[in-house]
Amino acid sequence: MAAKQGLPTLALRVLEEALGMGLTAARDTAEAVAAEGAYYLEQVTVTEASEDDYEYEEIPDDNFSIPEGEEDLAKAIQMVQEQATDTQILEQKTVLPSKQPVPEVIEDFLCNFLIKMGMTRTLDCFQSECKAREDLLKTQKERDFHRMHHKRIVQEKNKLINDLKGLKLHYASYEPTIRVLHEKHHTLLKQKMLTSLERDRAVGQISGLQATLKNMEIGHNYHASEIRVVPNREKENALEGPTQKGLREAREKNKSNTKIKDNTKDSEFPTDMQPNPNLCLYKENICPAKVDYKLNNIFRLHELPVSCIIMHPCKDILISCGEDRLWKVVGLPKGNVLLTGFGHTDWLSDCCFHPSGNKLATSSGDTTVKLWDLSKGNCILTFEGHNHAVWSCTWHSCGDFVASSSLDTTSKIWDVNSERCRCTLYGHVDSVNSIEFFPGSNTLLTGSADKTLSVWDARTGNCEQSLYGHMHSVNDATFTPRGHMIASCDACGVIKLWDFRKLLPIVSIDVGPSPGNEVNFDSSGQVLAQASGNGVIHLLDLKSGQIHKLMGHESEAHTVVFSHDGEYLFSGGSDGTVRTWS
Repeated sequence: MAAKQGLPTLALRVLEEALGMGLTAARDTAEAVAAEGAYYLEQVTVTEASEDDYEYEEIPDDNFSIPEGEEDLAKAIQMVQEQATDTQILEQKTVLPSKQPVPEVIEDFLCNFLIKMGMTRTLDCFQSECKAREDLLKTQKERDFHRMHHKRIVQEKNKLINDLKGLKLHYASYEPTIRVLHEKHHTLLKQKMLTSLERDRAVGQISGLQATLKNMEIGHNYHASEIRVVPNREKENALEGPTQKGLREAREKNKSNTKIKDNTKDSEFPTDMQPNPNLCLYKENICPAKVDYKLNNIFRLHELPVSCIIMHPCKDILISCGEDRLWKVVGLPKGNVLLTGFGHTDWLSDCCFHPSGNKLATSSGDTTVKLWDLSKGNCILTFEGHNHAVWSCTWHSCGDFVASSSLDTTSKIWDVNSERCRCTLYGHVDSVNSIEFFPGSNTLLTGSADKTLSVWDARTGNCEQSLYGHMHSVNDATFTPRGHMIASCDACGVIKLWDFRKLLPIVSIDVGPSPGNEVNFDSSGQVLAQASGNGVIHLLDLKSGQIHKLMGHESEAHTVVFSHDGEYLFSGGSDGTVRTWS
């Protein structure tokens, strides 16, 4: 019984030493316990305090139970063990301060004692302080790390600022040198110009002296002073240098060409509406539209991409133009090359037949439009006047005018007879990508990269109407064979149909996002074909509204055209081939 009474006294003394004196080492505690005698822990019920000595009553183990609402000792011990495990993990990852850590034996002893005495609030405070200490150590380590990282960032920033200042000073030191070099460059250019003039003057004097010596040798006594005074055209020419002589010859040549052109009378635009030549090809809904085309043949005609394909108005031949600067006449259905034309100095963009079919107009990236005689394959006329690449060309139905559109934002109307530009169409603010005459009239249709289509009067050069609706660059626009409708495509694959009589949009079809490069109707006007940038040929049945796809090109499809009877479809791609669909 004495041992049982001494146990609380010993435990209270150990608790007092641990809490009041800073938790002594486990070794000293063990020695103190050995000096007082062995003791053991047992489950007891602590009664209310009284003035008399404490009396403890032993409770049998089989009758022991935890009252409802009190804490479970096993759960408390498990919680303490988990916290001890967390502490070990933190100790492995962090460096503890130099202060000697509290032994875990003492912490466990204190926790067990507090649980045994039912001091739950004290236990919670003790555990909270332990956890707060660990969090404080962790926060201090993170603070030190971020301080060090901040100092390093500040050092790097200061270094970059110093480097930037040095570069600015280095750049500033170059400006005077560049200014001096520019001045020297201009001075040298002036000296070069003066030297060239002096050289030409000296060459002229030498030529005059040589002519004088030659005349003296053959017995003519001419004096040098008389050469300067006598108004002889030959002697004046003798005094000219090579530069002046070249300028005079070019001026005389231009004058002679102007006289020839002035003597040629300009063509007259037709005043009356001519019959539409495509109406004879129109089929009045006799048979349903054909959309079930299949790949039939492949013709490899060009080494570079095919840019344009057109059908002859009367014969079973087609013309293909390529970026290899060549155009070829191809016989059908075998695909044999009948004629090859060359003369452009850059890629070909478009071509168009004369209404009679015996002449061809081609446009090119060399800023020119050329007319060709198909019977001989020779170039008979070249129109020059655009400042940038020419994208498209078209013949007037009367055959006396050719219209062209260019990257320089303008379109031009050329007179074939007087061989000059009759009119320049201004109005678009970006590249004019396509141009086409309305069949049998003086009306022009243009499509531009400024996302608009414009309708022009070729006689006056005025823009009659602009059509808005596309959200991207308009790559191509064309009329139906009957002329009552317009189809256009843009750089995002959107096809729009317009009512030409009302100049209003009818429908918009999105087959993108690949760009639509060209659109064309079949002879009946019931099917619209579009060549897309992803190599797909889209066929739109205007009656049913269905869209059919022709898959066969290995790369981008640039152009597409129907045969006159609608039985065949021809498409050209960036691989230099023309594919036949039937």
